[in-house]
Amino acid sequence: MAFDWFWKAMGSSPNKNQKKSKAVVEQADSSRFSAMTDDELRDAATSAIVRGSSGDEHGERPAYVKEASQLLGALREVASRTLNLPPFDVQMQGTYRLLHGDVVEMATGEGKTLAGAMAAVGFALQGKRVHIITVNSYLAGRDDRWMGPMFDFFGLSHGAIHEDLTTDERRNIYQRDVIFGAINELGFDVLRDQLITRREDAVRVDADVAVIDEADSVMVDEALVPLVLAGSEPGPAPAGQITDLVKRMVEGEHFNVSEDQRNVFLTDDGAEFVERELGIESLYGTAESGSAGNAGSAGNGGDSGHSGNGGTADDAGQTLVQINVALHAEHLLTRDVHYIVRDGKVALIDGSRGRVADLQRWPDGLQAAVEAKEGLAVTDGGRILDQITIQALVGMYPEVCGMTGTALAARDQLRQFYGLDVSVIEPNVPTQRFDEQDRVYVTAAERDAAVIEHIVEVQKTGQPQLIGTQDVAESERIADQLVLAGVECSVLNAKNHEAEAAVVAEAGRPGKVTVSTQMAGRGTDIKLGGAQEQDRDEVVEAGGLRVVGVGRFRSERLDNQLRGRAGRQGDPGSSVFFVSLEDDVVAVGGAGEELQAQPEADGRLPQKKVLQFVDHCQRVTEGQMLDIHATTWKYNKLVKDQRDIINDRRDVLLDTAAAWDDLSYHNVDKAAQLQKQGIPQDVLEQAAREIMLYHLDYQWSEHLAYLDDIRESIHLRAIARESPIDEFHRMSIAAFGDLAETAVRKARETFDTVVITEDGAQLDDLGLHKPSATWTYMVNDNPLSSGGGSVMGSIANMFR
Repeated sequence: MAFDWFWKAMGSSPNKNQKKSKAVVEQADSSRFSAMTDDELRDAATSAIVRGSSGDEHGERPAYVKEASQLLGALREVASRTLNLPPFDVQMQGTYRLLHGDVVEMATGEGKTLAGAMAAVGFALQGKRVHIITVNSYLAGRDDRWMGPMFDFFGLSHGAIHEDLTTDERRNIYQRDVIFGAINELGFDVLRDQLITRREDAVRVDADVAVIDEADSVMVDEALVPLVLAGSEPGPAPAGQITDLVKRMVEGEHFNVSEDQRNVFLTDDGAEFVERELGIESLYGTAESGSAGNAGSAGNGGDSGHSGNGGTADDAGQTLVQINVALHAEHLLTRDVHYIVRDGKVALIDGSRGRVADLQRWPDGLQAAVEAKEGLAVTDGGRILDQITIQALVGMYPEVCGMTGTALAARDQLRQFYGLDVSVIEPNVPTQRFDEQDRVYVTAAERDAAVIEHIVEVQKTGQPQLIGTQDVAESERIADQLVLAGVECSVLNAKNHEAEAAVVAEAGRPGKVTVSTQMAGRGTDIKLGGAQEQDRDEVVEAGGLRVVGVGRFRSERLDNQLRGRAGRQGDPGSSVFFVSLEDDVVAVGGAGEELQAQPEADGRLPQKKVLQFVDHCQRVTEGQMLDIHATTWKYNKLVKDQRDIINDRRDVLLDTAAAWDDLSYHNVDKAAQLQKQGIPQDVLEQAAREIMLYHLDYQWSEHLAYLDDIRESIHLRAIARESPIDEFHRMSIAAFGDLAETAVRKARETFDTVVITEDGAQLDDLGLHKPSATWTYMVNDNPLSSGGGSVMGSIANMFR
């Protein structure tokens, strides 16, 4: 890279540890362990670790690896015996760097799963509980089963967390030494544990180490996605009349869509149109809620204001909120791009993984608006109960390390936001993949025509092809065009990800064409010749796997994840990307810039300056993503700090009699009367605890809704030459100062009136009941994800 000299000068070259790692691994030859019995092998591994040796004045030092080569050599032999997978030296180097807390870059097919599992054993033998974090539950379950025999050899308990487990089953697994789990599953368990009213109801047990697979996907791509837990509550769902009305509104006359495709703005003419059609005097009425005038950046699954305000505004305010969310649903959210309809229900698509986001919904009436748009049964809205960012979740682990095929390109983010270094591990066999230069076209239609023609020509050679697309709609469009061209293909996207293993297993067969959405986290290598490599020689002769990218992703790293599917373990392979000037990454990254170039008859722009321009556009979007990440972190860090204060308060209430002490002191007469009735003291304390926690949690939920509102409108502060972040901090801190006082005051008011029996506090009688159902929200602060209609700049129009 261009700035390697800078990193070397700073003592942080990604290759700086390779010499030492190789030297340690050279000494970890398993031949000296191969003659050992199983017991001797276990002793060799555990004796390489020092536990509780005398330390400084603060007490004992924690366990640590003293003889790294001995531990690695023993692990190498154990992997061979239990898994029949003798690790390559590069896998041992990866394990060594993971144990040192790095994010390691290992190419696709180099065996990251085994390296991560061996590192987990090394940590667990130190007495540390380990979470191996994956991007989805399928990989968590697969890796737990696959690597399980190695953990069993050392007597380490292990298991995988997935969405189908009962509460008791989850609690049992969290007690184990090594736990596999998808990042979202682990995060939502954190959120649910922050709503308990009895300590014994907690599910999680804190872990010491996080080993993160696909680290850049989890810690960078997903860092902009807060995990939000919501509870069922009627929200401002658009009535059918409003949905029909919005469908008749005209862009440019009744509303405008922002250039970044994140917001829809009602015009004065649009407001008059709505008032006239609905027969109301004023659409704005007296509504003053934050969500009324600015329903939120919910476009592209955008981060949205809460629905609570809709219920407190007058009828006009409710109507305005409904109009806004209906406009968002109609014009910013596209079927088969942002969601699919399956079994009569809307299922959200997680764009960074190309999968359905199970049990996730959009907030603020947006889910209901999309359901109304599609003519489906409209479900209730919800109240945000709590939220946590991936970044804050990762920050809960005292030790973090990770592995991915594309860490180097994410080095700045990993260093800036997590304080982690990157170590690059060279491939076991040098890659033979040939990456061709991009083929750039003026329009998306010309690009697609060239893609189809290229696939048809390559198929004649017998070379298998993997076609990478941006979203479900594009994958199906390309597949349909291939069928018309006489090419059979398999499709892998959010609609059929259950068939993933079978599709990928056959993707390396001669002449096979596989069309897929985002490949990050697929977790299964494409083997040349098929799953059993029965036709390997034929495919190698044809040139190996051919990767064809349809459009560039928003970062080079995502492009490289797709490219990395070819050339596995020294196999031959090649890649090429087809790009158009209408692609979002070009239109957004090149907005406001001019490009002078003459296309060929088929629309192709072969000039070097065009290729440079596309690279420039991608770098711009990467820079925007980094800025968004930094800004989002500044906003979310304050929320995290406030959440920590709430958690400390909850801990006190859960673990002591503080709630009863306060409420009984507040109303001495009622407390004495309850005790006189013979109600057991532990029942009284639990009743007081539930009263206090209900109001604390409710006020925190209201606070989160308020923060969403002010964040949506905080950009207006810039017009007044105020710092938006400084103003957000000022307003949020002022509001937070009242939270605890309000919660205590309302808890005391409830204590005065609630009936308390031997069965506890009858809060339901006062209408103070927690939601009967919870779900998770899909919220995305990324303004660069594929829009419902491409952001068209003026560039492409020059060539039409």
